[in-house]
Amino acid sequence: MREILPELGRWYAAREPFGLATVVGVSRSTPRDPGAAMAVGPDDEVVGSVSGGCVEGAVFELAREVVASGESRLETFGYSDEDAFAVGLTCGGEITVLVRPVTPEADPTFGAVARSVAAREPVTVATVIDGPAPRGATLAVWPDTVGGTLGTTGLDVAVTADARGELALGATGLRHYGPRGERREDSVTVFLHSFAPPPRMLVFGAIDYAAAVARIGDFLGYRVTVCDARPVFATPKRFPAGVEVVVDWPHRYLAGTDTDERTVICVLTHDPKFDVPLLEEALRRPAAYIGAMGSRRTHDDRMRRLLESDLGEGELARLRSPIGLDLGARTPEEVAVSVAAEIVALRWSGTGMPLTGVAGAIHRAQSR
Repeated sequence: MREILPELGRWYAAREPFGLATVVGVSRSTPRDPGAAMAVGPDDEVVGSVSGGCVEGAVFELAREVVASGESRLETFGYSDEDAFAVGLTCGGEITVLVRPVTPEADPTFGAVARSVAAREPVTVATVIDGPAPRGATLAVWPDTVGGTLGTTGLDVAVTADARGELALGATGLRHYGPRGERREDSVTVFLHSFAPPPRMLVFGAIDYAAAVARIGDFLGYRVTVCDARPVFATPKRFPAGVEVVVDWPHRYLAGTDTDERTVICVLTHDPKFDVPLLEEALRRPAAYIGAMGSRRTHDDRMRRLLESDLGEGELARLRSPIGLDLGARTPEEVAVSVAAEIVALRWSGTGMPLTGVAGAIHRAQSR
């Protein structure tokens, strides 16, 4: 959804009605996760995807129908044991898609949501998908305000509280309530879609490898910062547009920077005077990934120095060093792919093995 919101915002501002299809539920192996979206706008223009191509034709027709009728639809597409191609998804999974019409009258907060996402401001959109409440009704929830309604005050209050909790986690998923927000009932199903600010990637050491890692981090959707104490190397022209470049001692910069459970920290300095105090700081704070570049000899020397600090075994075990997966990488760009592969594998509990040698589902359950 985040990728297609700029185009949707333009349609909305021009008062051009469009049909918006959003994946609200998945089962087993599926091409896209909850929150994936596709829209059909003026002149039948299509943006986005809900299944990577399997059911887009059917969803296109549904989107046109809901715009014409003004009524939202909930449809499930899955694998049929009797006829593998009958329902569209041959990967063995199942997706549930909500298709709703979007106009300023039907969704008065959509423009504000699009502006918040573009400005990297956190917001959660709650949408009724089933039950005794208006299907397709939306409630936009920011940390300090709300807009729209799901039909009743009680439901709005209960969903607002849950939406802010999900927003703090950057989580997306289904919640169930009674018609007036009752917690012990499940007749109303609401989809909470959180647009948290992009996770951060902090790259330390302004070397050629850092430029390649910054590029791939930006491609993966991270907000990337490169930090180095040497101003001759830490210059914006050496890095992709949009990457923040900071001149400061790495450990001092990190000490003054907020991190969370989604933050990625890549230490590429491989110089003890920089990376040891930096890693002492990094390993004590929340982060999804902490990796450090260096040879086996550099790693052994670094670990000896870190063992002399008061870091515990659990903290030291968080360090991924030498950084990256064993791809045989040589060039900065290949090393960046190796680092990105390790980050993705750690995030989704992947094995890093070739899929030809791994049994079971390709897409594991989404972590929170």
